[in-house]
Amino acid sequence: MAEKTKNIELLSPAKTAEIGIEAIKHGADAVYIGAPKFGARSAASNSIEELQTLIDYAHLFHAKVYITFNTILKDEELAEAEQLIKKLYEIGADALIVQDMAIFEMDLPPIAIHASTQTDNRTLEKVKFFESIGYSQVVLARESSLEQIKDISSNTNVALEAFVHGALCVSYSGQCYASQALCGRSANRGNCAQICRLPFDLQDSEGHSFGKYHWLSLKDLDLSASLEEMIEAGISSFKIEGRLKDVDYVKNITAYYRQKLDDILKKHSSWYRASDGYSNYTFVPNVCKTFHRDATDYFYNGRHYGIASLNTPKSTGEFIGTVIYSDAKSLSLDTKAILYNGDGLCYLDDKRQFQGFRVNRVEGKMVFPAESLVLKKGTQVYRNSDIEYERILSKPSAIRKIPIPIILQDNILSASDGVSNATVIISQEKIIAQKPQDENIRFQLSKLGDTIYEASDIEVNSNWFFPSSILSDARRRMVAELNKLRIETHPKTQACIKKNDVKFPKTELDYTGNVYNRLAETFYKRHGVLTLQRAFEQNAQQNVALMFCKHCIKYTLGACVNHPNPDVPILKTPLQEPLHLIYKNYYLRLQFDCKHCEMHVIAE
Repeated sequence: MAEKTKNIELLSPAKTAEIGIEAIKHGADAVYIGAPKFGARSAASNSIEELQTLIDYAHLFHAKVYITFNTILKDEELAEAEQLIKKLYEIGADALIVQDMAIFEMDLPPIAIHASTQTDNRTLEKVKFFESIGYSQVVLARESSLEQIKDISSNTNVALEAFVHGALCVSYSGQCYASQALCGRSANRGNCAQICRLPFDLQDSEGHSFGKYHWLSLKDLDLSASLEEMIEAGISSFKIEGRLKDVDYVKNITAYYRQKLDDILKKHSSWYRASDGYSNYTFVPNVCKTFHRDATDYFYNGRHYGIASLNTPKSTGEFIGTVIYSDAKSLSLDTKAILYNGDGLCYLDDKRQFQGFRVNRVEGKMVFPAESLVLKKGTQVYRNSDIEYERILSKPSAIRKIPIPIILQDNILSASDGVSNATVIISQEKIIAQKPQDENIRFQLSKLGDTIYEASDIEVNSNWFFPSSILSDARRRMVAELNKLRIETHPKTQACIKKNDVKFPKTELDYTGNVYNRLAETFYKRHGVLTLQRAFEQNAQQNVALMFCKHCIKYTLGACVNHPNPDVPILKTPLQEPLHLIYKNYYLRLQFDCKHCEMHVIAE
């Protein structure tokens, strides 16, 4: 049986248009980025003019730009949101990533719509519904296992997107209300206060403490070892988290996954990358070198121990070695790493507290910290700031090129990208060359260094004489024409929105439906929802779950009766429930829904 043809997309984050351009240069097939408003990251908005610059650049490579439009909208924002969508379509945005169903009730241009992870895409029924109303791509829940991906893919035709790298939310996306309830900052409105990253004291009902740790903080996702398997399971878009990350992170992680995917695509003749060109790098991609909170495959391979980052929510970076000797002024490390003045090193102290220091000076294996400290022999040391690596990434670190054959036939210069053919006529009096000039012609036509092209072949079939200045001008006109044609032939995903009355999987919606406006209410009622509550942001409720988590602290403690945890010691005495997480004036009760294998977090 022949292998199915697939276009495989690497999707990178961008806080700014400049970072988006770097993502494209470093190998992204698509970029997702916030608009001036409604983008679920209030600290990462971009003007229309900035987005236009990014879109024009991306489309030269037939790469795409997706606009995050995934906050829930107030009634008074609906008209503004509709006008902004129309403007985004006009500047060439390839798709909107959407949470609020109100958008399906608007007068939309034919722009593709993607289901944001904020729409909580955990089940086959949900994905089938979204396909039926016209979503062209669905971002699956981060908690999805391989078997769940296979089930959804085999029963739907919609394009499936999956997160493969970056920060994890402990609650199902779109289903976290802790920030709103405790800080008045809505995660569904782009203002998450990251309650989950705080250090909580875990206590049982009798006041026994299990320690002050970051019980709700997860390690970062890394599914780089499973990419080929995920393609076979039905994933076509691989998403890197990080719209608040800096440019060095985006460069490094994009390049890392680009190389991984390219190696896979070479083995499958019917699998293609979703954009054109290739990238060369001035560095070796390494996921541990930029923000790295250790790594987990989360629930991709089922429930297992070690997904939580209990000791710190900060970047730990790469393990470099252990302490051999330390005094107040220096320490000696058993390491193979080359250290530099200015590096940032970190470790866990005797109380399991995360500590860090800057390197003032390095002499071989001897490190002289910028401050006085003494570390125990055997202490594990990590580097979370590699000053030399950061220096390389702070400069231009990738070049992306599209190979093109160039032909000079008499006085007609042409180049092709495989789809478009750019042709220019060199207008001058025909003068026969008195001596061979093919070498000079090839040299002049090959000078494409400041363009996105490189000459894969230059064919000269002309005995005309051309001054170098004339050839340079013809080359520039040829490049301009090819750029124009590539933007015009950029493949667009047209909207397939279907205004129908297909039944939503539920007939009742509580606050977790995130219905924040009249159009969303109209949408759900048209799709068979009989009763609904308004969003938590509108109608805050007491004693309800603020987080819905697949991560389970009872399992982490080794106290789950349904899934015994062989990696932790069995508790000497049974847990005295309920358990509480305590941080300053936050008092959170844990409720365990063992039937559905979930943990709920409730404020008291």
